[in-house]
Amino acid sequence: MDRMTKLWIGAPIFLLVAALQPQAASAQDATWAEHVAPIMYESCVECHQPEGIGPMSLLDYETARLYAPLIKTKVETRQMPPWHIDRDVGVQGFKNDISLSNEQIASVVQWADDGAPQGDMSRAPAPPILPTGADWRLEEQFGPPDLIIRSDPFDVPASGLDNWWPHQVEVEGLEGPRWVMANETKPAYPLGKQVVHHANSSLITGERRAGFSNYGIGKPYDIYPENTGLLIEPGSTLSFNIHYYPMGTAVEDDVIEIGLWFYPEGEEPRFKTSGDVSWSSQRESADGLTLQQVVIPPHGRAVTQGFHVLDENTRIHSCRGHMHLHGAAQSMEAIYPDGSQEILCKVNWNGEWHITYLFEDEVMPLLPKGTVLVLTAWYDNTTSNPVNPDPDQWVIFGRRSADEMSHMWIGATYMGDEDFEFLEEQRAQVLLQP
Repeated sequence: MDRMTKLWIGAPIFLLVAALQPQAASAQDATWAEHVAPIMYESCVECHQPEGIGPMSLLDYETARLYAPLIKTKVETRQMPPWHIDRDVGVQGFKNDISLSNEQIASVVQWADDGAPQGDMSRAPAPPILPTGADWRLEEQFGPPDLIIRSDPFDVPASGLDNWWPHQVEVEGLEGPRWVMANETKPAYPLGKQVVHHANSSLITGERRAGFSNYGIGKPYDIYPENTGLLIEPGSTLSFNIHYYPMGTAVEDDVIEIGLWFYPEGEEPRFKTSGDVSWSSQRESADGLTLQQVVIPPHGRAVTQGFHVLDENTRIHSCRGHMHLHGAAQSMEAIYPDGSQEILCKVNWNGEWHITYLFEDEVMPLLPKGTVLVLTAWYDNTTSNPVNPDPDQWVIFGRRSADEMSHMWIGATYMGDEDFEFLEEQRAQVLLQP
């Protein structure tokens, strides 16, 4: 396997720009100009461009033609674009689904099999105007952030092991309480994006602490559901937990920025979210003590489960798994008060991506008070795991990538019976529509 192929294996492909919806090609006429370029521009080139983190640019035909066999393999096996939700179980329907349709895959495969024909370039779409790593991804939709909160600077050495930068900053610039409709965590560009593994933040207001904003490859921002917001008030504190990893060049005074977009001043959304809740996939006691440890033997596999009783009616609008190099999969299951069970989602884990899966409005799980959430995690410490650093070693819980952990960030909104019944009635009306 050559170096470029190895790079491709982990190459990010993620795009939320471009409005073209390419049509499938017949088995005889798949060309770059008419069929493949629209797919690449819609789903690949945000990262596969000269300033992107993909190993090659797919903006032009000549470069794409050279990689046509590899593109075929990655697309046909659904390794790219990265979308790791299991299609066979759980709720289906996500606002940010970047996976390709069967028809799009067929077009790319046929194009590669036919020798990657160029076609009539007068019929090709114009290459999209792409944001840089310095741009706010949500600015096109919402305009510039209403408020930016910055972490304290941190010096990342040129070499060494993982670095964590936990600290707190006071929220400044608020004249009164505001409701957040969206947030985005952005590492500095260009070097910050190369050394930030992930960045989490929590909002502390008085005695209350809630998950606020997260960043990882594939997960830059959160948009709350319609008429739903998170309250931030003057005097609040933001607690950062930033994971850095050296990349060969020293980076001085690196800073993470969090951009906030507010509802109009004085407007209060009907539904109040608590932000992201991090729930463990390990069994815990009532006082939070871990009763089930992650211990994976050499050349072995393991499973852990966490159980969480919902004390309030809950709507789930997103989920994002988190594991390390030995992670294989995670699932979230609901056991309802009447004893019925439903798998809400299953993620086939890939540690190179931290994608938040945003449920479509009409399928967001509505869970009555008393529902038990069961989070299951599967681990693989065998040679079958292609990213296993050393299958001869015991693996235990820890923060390093070579250690293991499992939890799921869940976007949740808690509510009383009146609001919950309102949403259930809305859902019933949607289901009755032809």
